[in-house]
Amino acid sequence: MNTSTGEQSLLEFPCKFPVKMMGRKDSSFRAVALRIIERHAGAIGEDAVRVVPSSAGNFVSITVTIEASSQTQLDDIYRDLSANDEILVAL
Repeated sequence: MNTSTGEQSLLEFPCKFPVKMMGRKDSSFRAVALRIIERHAGAIGEDAVRVVPSSAGNFVSITVTIEASSQTQLDDIYRDLSANDEILVAL
């Protein structure tokens, strides 16, 4: 249980949590994705970011590992990512 909000969760907070997103390579995807994550999790170091291009080079996936503080924080991150047109998929 998350003791700060009383919500049920399979995770124990705080914990390291990878947020994976996919977008187009030629867009502002990376900057937008990091800005959304930082709005909820604070500054992100480059060592917490992994970028992998697709095999055809048209898309890129970004995995950002954050120190998640609650399920509510993760829900807010995914809600904002899903609402942005630059983010094609958020996992």
